[in-house]
Amino acid sequence: MRVLRVLTSILGAGSLAAAMLAGGVTVDLATAAPAAALDDGLARTPPMGFNDWNAFGCNVDAQLIEQTADLFVSSGLKDAGYEYVNIDDCWMTHERDPETGRLVPDPGKFPDGIAAVADYVHARGLRLGIYESAGSTTCAGYPGSLGHETVDAQTFADWGVDYLKYDNCGSHGQYPDTQQGYIARYSAMRDALEATGRDIVYSLCEWGNLQPWTWGADVGHLWRTTGDIQDNWSSLKSIIRQNAPLASYAGPGGWNDPDMLEVGNGGMTDTEYRTHFGLWAMMAAPLIIGTDLREADDATMRILGNRDVIAVDQDPLGVQADVVSDADGAMVFAKPLADGDEAVALYNESDRAQTIRTTAQDVGLSGRSFLARDLWSGDERESAGTIVAHVPAHGTAMYRVSSLKGHGRYAPMTALSADTDPADGVAEPGSPTTVRARLEDAGRHSLHDATLGVTAPDGWTVAPPGPRTAGKVSSGDTFDATWSVTPPADTAPGDYDLAVTAAYRWGDEPDQRETLRTTLTVTVPTLPPSGTTPLSDVAWVSETNGWGPPEIDRSNGEQGAHDGGPITIGGVVYDKGIGAHADSEIRWFLGGGCTRLTTDVGIDDEKTTNGSVTFRILADDDVAADSGVVTVDDPAAHLAADLTGARWLTLVEDSGGDNNSDHGDWAGPLLTCD
Repeated sequence: MRVLRVLTSILGAGSLAAAMLAGGVTVDLATAAPAAALDDGLARTPPMGFNDWNAFGCNVDAQLIEQTADLFVSSGLKDAGYEYVNIDDCWMTHERDPETGRLVPDPGKFPDGIAAVADYVHARGLRLGIYESAGSTTCAGYPGSLGHETVDAQTFADWGVDYLKYDNCGSHGQYPDTQQGYIARYSAMRDALEATGRDIVYSLCEWGNLQPWTWGADVGHLWRTTGDIQDNWSSLKSIIRQNAPLASYAGPGGWNDPDMLEVGNGGMTDTEYRTHFGLWAMMAAPLIIGTDLREADDATMRILGNRDVIAVDQDPLGVQADVVSDADGAMVFAKPLADGDEAVALYNESDRAQTIRTTAQDVGLSGRSFLARDLWSGDERESAGTIVAHVPAHGTAMYRVSSLKGHGRYAPMTALSADTDPADGVAEPGSPTTVRARLEDAGRHSLHDATLGVTAPDGWTVAPPGPRTAGKVSSGDTFDATWSVTPPADTAPGDYDLAVTAAYRWGDEPDQRETLRTTLTVTVPTLPPSGTTPLSDVAWVSETNGWGPPEIDRSNGEQGAHDGGPITIGGVVYDKGIGAHADSEIRWFLGGGCTRLTTDVGIDDEKTTNGSVTFRILADDDVAADSGVVTVDDPAAHLAADLTGARWLTLVEDSGGDNNSDHGDWAGPLLTCD
């Protein structure tokens, strides 16, 4: 199947079918890649550009678009491949021109009209995009294009528009909400755009409702495969999971679109933003910047401007990465490139750092030696066949891997990892925690005079003291060491960093010596007080949440902290509780000292339609209480869980099937501890 996908990208589905039939071979190409019916030469690589919505919402105007175009040029983003400067919703007035039926740009936001902005953007060697909806209104309530496709397409062409994002809001009128109805609505605008004679890239924003990846190539150049992205880790992780299995549907001229970039908007760490950008490139996704470039910091610009990663996204072969392996929160992606290299991503979905590995053979390469270029650092390493990295929580290591003749001048690929036993990373004051370090040699050179060491914060005890040594670590072998690390009995709760180092030489020259460093973060937890306490008064150790953060003593507001209302289920208001949104997991460390949790659970009254959640209480890994599916129409359910002896308490909310408005409340939760 992988060979068929590569050949399809090179020849096109029709040419490949003809070649195979001539050779007496038959195959169902529908399972390999859809035919690219829009054979118009557009979007042969995934579009790159900017869209204002993620950072600005409705606050768009001509000045913002023109300033962004200037920044594309001055910052080097244009030279890196970014081309489209796109206007999203709210650019127009609420009424069409009564005489012509045309859309009217908001005179306060675009005083000289859209055509003048297009001229400004074009003068800088860039292209302009605009937004509309395939319904009667846009998502912000402005006039939609349903029934006006011909006049709107011609208007966009007359203005000099080069890209149309076509949304899915508003009543759909004469079209049924079926796949055929969706195809008809989106095809109406496709035909209208083609009739103008202008080259306009067509982006279908159908939210993945009716499997647009199965029909989108006949209609547009890219199609949304998911709902709207949010600037948080839960959203990003979920979207990766949704888009990754759709690799066979992407190719030159037609792309899976997991939504625009959130890089730089502040809701995630730089590590998470590198995962965002890197996996979008691996998945051959459009790279549409969604942050205010006028305020972007250096870290944001380094991510967005990383030309090694961009080259993976823009590779002319046009193959979306396959998932090579997926287990225990570690995913390996592999993407064949036009020059015969392979892009490899080691993605850590989990909340703890872990070592992730694959082999050159598993990702489609053959040979005895390989050169792996780190696409974040530019570092080049020789590998005997194993591609390995110790990847931080929520991080992604990325390599461009090629076959290598000889290996003498390249340092070997190595990995330094560190973890705790047990692996939850908790260090209780006054109690020893086992810290393990491992140095792995994945190259053909042996490592000599190797040492491993760990340094703890002042006042902590490390036993045995000092580094551990090994005379030689052979190719393919590991060097392991352990220590007992004890925080003082009066250590305050919080996260603490342990510095783990490895040193070795791989040759006799002065520059053939290396020191590796990694940071192992351990958590000194807040232990619950004795007696019976509202759980919302006890600090959790970790959380993931479907939309926005979980709220303490408030319902979930889906955006920033403290934006929810009073927790209310069935008309009953609860002073204490936790407002979450499925899918959600919130964890507390109990240390074996608690016995019972009671709580009411239900969908918050702020949601009157849709919404269904399954609530579960876990004692360590065991289900101690389960609500079954609770819907928006159900009264509060009462749960009681036996926690005797459990080190961990986890509150879990799973979508009951629709993942729509799943505002699940843990209402009045009481924790009893000895």
